[in-house]
Order: sequence, then C-alpha cells, then structure tokens
Amino acid sequence: MKLICFLLFSISISPFTPDLDQIRKDFKLATNDRELALALRDKLETVSEEDNTILVAYKGAVSALTAKYTKDNTERKELFKNGVLLLEFAVSQKPENIEIRCLRLSIQENSPKFLKYRSNIEEDKTFILNHYEKTKSKAVKEFVKSYILQSTGFNTEEKQRF
Repeated sequence: MKLICFLLFSISISPFTPDLDQIRKDFKLATNDRELALALRDKLETVSEEDNTILVAYKGAVSALTAKYTKDNTERKELFKNGVLLLEFAVSQKPENIEIRCLRLSIQENSPKFLKYRSNIEEDKTFILNHYEKTKSKAVKEFVKSYILQSTGFNTEEKQRF
C-alpha cells in the first residue's frame, strides 16, 4: 500500500513530459491551423530550458508561430521574441541537431522580413543538406523531409535529394 501511495505521489508531482513523436505530428499540422497551434503551445507550456533540448526548440518554434495568431501587438512581439530566445538556446545547446536546425529554419523562412530573424537561413539549409543522410532516426528524417518538400527555400534539385 505504501508503494502505491508513493507511486501516485511521485506521478502527481512530476512534470508531464510531452511525447516527442506526437509533438512532431502536431507541429506540422499547427503551422496552418490557429487552434492546433494554440493547443500545442498549451501542451508545451511546462517545458523549460532544463528539459529535453528538442522539446525546448519545439516550444520556441510554437511560441514564434502562434505570434501570428495574436491581435495584440505587445503580446505578438513577446511571443515571437520568447520563441526566438528558446530556439536560439536550443541551437546553442545542440548545434549538430538537424531537427532543431530544421525548426529554426522553418521559423526564419516564414517570419516577416521586418522582424529581421532570417540570418541563419543559408547556414541551416546547408547544414540540413549536408547532414540529412547521416541522420539515424526515421521519425526525424521524415519530419525534416516533410518540411523541405513544402519549403520554398529549397530548389527542385535540392528537393529531389529527399
């Protein structure tokens, strides 16, 4: 009985860790759906810089993404700024992670030019092109491939490599 109580207590105080495979799927859908983007932002709310760096990158990307769905300019600016900070933190922690680089690329390619968050597009694109084949995770490869094939930043010849 004590063991059951301890387990229940441990579960109730431990933070909920989102499922990365589900986050990947949700992110793809959230890029064009306000409600899904807001729901994903809520799902990632408890993620902090001490958590899995990939989840931190998703939290940053989703925060920046949801800025476009906000009418209040101050809130929009804060969401985007906080999202960029989290994304850049994730890249600084794991610069060799293709998934994190792909997330940053997706935000930079799709952010308005006046925000001036576009300085790593070529760097990330080159990194992805050079490291895609070395990626072992099938889920990550599928996520990256899915983004590249719909991206306007990759030409036809580059897309054919995927």
